[in-house]
Parts: sequence; structure tokens; C-alpha cells
Amino acid sequence: MIRVVICDDHILFRQGLRLLLERTSDIEVVGEADDGQAAIDLCEQLAPDVLVIDLAMPRMSGVQAVQHVCGHGHHSHTRAVMISMYSEAHLVQQALRAGASAYVLKSTDISELIQAIRIVFQGNTYLSPEASRVLVDIVVSGRLDCDGQEAFSQLTLRECEVLKLIAEGHTNPEMADLMHVSVKTVQKHRANLMGKLNIHDVAGLTFAAIRHGLVTMDD
Repeated sequence: MIRVVICDDHILFRQGLRLLLERTSDIEVVGEADDGQAAIDLCEQLAPDVLVIDLAMPRMSGVQAVQHVCGHGHHSHTRAVMISMYSEAHLVQQALRAGASAYVLKSTDISELIQAIRIVFQGNTYLSPEASRVLVDIVVSGRLDCDGQEAFSQLTLRECEVLKLIAEGHTNPEMADLMHVSVKTVQKHRANLMGKLNIHDVAGLTFAAIRHGLVTMDD
């Protein structure tokens, strides 16, 4: 069962979302919050598997809350699905850099949100097609807010291989099997490349792999 906390400042939307999510057999909504700080408090109290949170809210934004719950340096196992009415590139980047594992537009069908929840629960990332398109545009045009070329050049061939496999959505055990090494070795390579790139979330590593041509969005 995937334990979910929902955070949105519009009570009708929040309650409607709860009803729709609880129609599934594998999702249980364990709490609701109406602002970022309340979401943080609930996550600390309930330790949900997934936090579904609106980007823009009073008191504390979804980005700030996700940074606290899921950002680098925090040890919560909770994964975040950011929901928003907007697909502007800078908003998507902010959400993912804060630690969100998925970005889903509110205009989408509930089935897409359910898919995103299941995907991030499994340790992978998800972007709505609209969000993917705007990020591809800025990667292709070279406008991605990233200066990691020098850091990328410091990666070993093995670290590049691990980066590619991470971007393709493989888990550590799967990477170990594919590379014919131990899980411990994979973890070491993963830690090394994250330190060199100064990127500490799967979404950021995925964008680095795209930017440097290790994978494409079609992969």
C-alpha cells in the first residue's frame, strides 16, 4: 500500500483528489495539509511514502516544503509529486532541484497522477509531457541553468555508465547486474558522481545525463 499525504490550499480540490486516489487498490491517503508548513509537520509525523503537493500556496510554498522534506541533507524516505497549473521551465526546474521526483499538471487526467505516484514510489521520476517538452527545449537550446561541463569531464567511464543507468530508471541492484559488479560498488560510483556533479537527486542526475548526451528523452 502506498501511503500518501495531499497538500493543497483549495479544500474542494484536495478532498476531490483524495476521493479519486482512494478508489485505487494500492493507495491510501493518510493525511491532508493546506500549506507547506502543515505538509512538513504531517510528513514528520506520518512518514508517508509520497507527498502530493501544490507548487503555489500561502505561508510556505510547495517548493520550500519539498526542499525541507526531500532535499539533500534530509533523511526522509518520502518522495514528492509536485502538482501545478503551470509548466514554465523555471518552475519545473525549481521543483525538481528542491527534491521533487515528479511534476504533474493539474489539468491532467487522474490516471496520470496515479501513474506518477506509483512511479516515484518505486524510486523513479516522472514528468508530465508538457513539463518534459519545456525542459527538452532548454536543453537543446543550451539555456539550461547549469554549469556542469567541467564537473562532467571529471567523471570516470564507470561513473558515466552509472549516470546513464540512473537516468534510464534502474535501481542499484539492477545496475549491479547489468554492470556485473556488486551493489556496494554501484553505490560507491553513484556517491562519487553525485559528489563530482554536486547533484543529489535522481531528477537532477537525469537532466545531467540528457544534457551531456548519455540518454535522450525517448529512452
